[in-house]
Amino acid sequence: MSEQRMSKAEFETLAHFRYQLRRYLRFSEEVTRGNGITPLQYLLLLQIKGFPGRESATVGELAERLQAKHHGVVSLISRCELAGLVTRSASCGDRRQVDVQLTPKGDECLERLADLHRRELLSLQGKFAVPDLTTLGHE
Repeated sequence: MSEQRMSKAEFETLAHFRYQLRRYLRFSEEVTRGNGITPLQYLLLLQIKGFPGRESATVGELAERLQAKHHGVVSLISRCELAGLVTRSASCGDRRQVDVQLTPKGDECLERLADLHRRELLSLQGKFAVPDLTTLGHE
């Protein structure tokens, strides 16, 4: 099977998509830092609040959702705990696991930042689009 080279249009499509992603991520980085937390802290809070079916998540679940190493997430949780954004407790279902939940301060911070992110996404409707895979010509 011979590899088909990508066309100039395919490179342009991929480059434009990455450009759109980067602009949104830069917005997120600036707005989170402007509100006194890091982008990773915001993502942690968002994944806790947005975890399906619960108001908490385990360290392992958060590591998966953040696509990060377990020990790095533990360190991130510790920093958020020191900032008063989250608390930890032994899991009711499995005492070997630790549940992480938002504090009222963390919930308020997340609410403010998530609203700003939602507004930014709404402003990008029609401008920010996932590329049509059929235009990329490869399956």
